[in-house]
Amino acid sequence: MMHAFPCGTLPLDFVGTLRARRNAAPAEKLASPQQLDAWFVEAGMFDSAPGADETDLESAVALRESIYSLVAARLAGRPMPPRAMSEVNKHAAGLPVTLCLHADGATRTGSVAQGLAALARETVEILGGADAALLRECARPECTQVYLDRSRGHRREWCAMKTCGNRVKAASYRARRHSATRA
Repeated sequence: MMHAFPCGTLPLDFVGTLRARRNAAPAEKLASPQQLDAWFVEAGMFDSAPGADETDLESAVALRESIYSLVAARLAGRPMPPRAMSEVNKHAAGLPVTLCLHADGATRTGSVAQGLAALARETVEILGGADAALLRECARPECTQVYLDRSRGHRREWCAMKTCGNRVKAASYRARRHSATRA
């Protein structure tokens, strides 16, 4: 698998395709149309690659950055940027992913635009509803992944315990152990 899905919410996982945003050189996980196709398939949005091209990739990155801009504004308690809202709403008005029932199951197919429409619609539902209050950013300084904190006490700190949570706890343990050996 080329992509990670720690959030359990596809639009927020999509935002995470630009990793470590605060670093001097963030890691771009949508560097080619083929990587965008792979993201859609790995996310389970499509059963086969939608056949992205460079224009689709530009559109996807613009939507991703608009979603991040809206989420960042929400996290900071600022008004949502009108240009980003317009971009998300434009995509949200698009056609849905095509579902087709067969004797042995169902298939999910469509174009990149249909996949982006699904991401935009879910973004509207998150930011325009009660889930917006659950938005958090990962507490690991190098990570900029955002997620919905659905934990019981709403005290989740990391996008995923398996990755960021484990790294933070291991680093803390090493620091305590190192200071104990110096004393």
